[in-house]
Amino acid sequence: MSARRITVRHACDSAAPPAAVFALLADSSTYPEWSQVHSYRMERPGFDAPHGVGEIRVLSSRWGLDVREEIVEIVPDRLMAYTLLSGLPMRDYRGETLLEPQPGGGTRIVWTSSFHPVPGLGWVMRRFMKWVLRTLSGSLARAAENRSTPAAASAAAAAQI
Repeated sequence: MSARRITVRHACDSAAPPAAVFALLADSSTYPEWSQVHSYRMERPGFDAPHGVGEIRVLSSRWGLDVREEIVEIVPDRLMAYTLLSGLPMRDYRGETLLEPQPGGGTRIVWTSSFHPVPGLGWVMRRFMKWVLRTLSGSLARAAENRSTPAAASAAAAAQI
């Protein structure tokens, strides 16, 4: 008997515009800078761009957990979706990060994961993924804000001189 599909969702707001949030989200190599990911390795580049659809990435946590994911859908400044290839006790995993522009500026980040857990681990994986999504979305929101402020832009420009 197959475990029931679980869907976990977390939403948070960022003062950064969708393009700033998407720039970090879509570039897997930045994850160690702003998330709990300790290291990133590209196993296969995307079909049209290195971090595009088809990219297979290996994200290693600070606790020694390696997950392999494939980017399966990208809508610039709006959506990135990926599937889990290995690394966690779940099947048919799909993650989606939706960026919604807010009327007064900023972005609502809605991160969703849906999966079939290994039987007996449903409650553990639901709780774990709630923590992961809350942590990732919050870290992404703050990092995008830090990069999109005038002071951050000035520092980046000075570093390139």
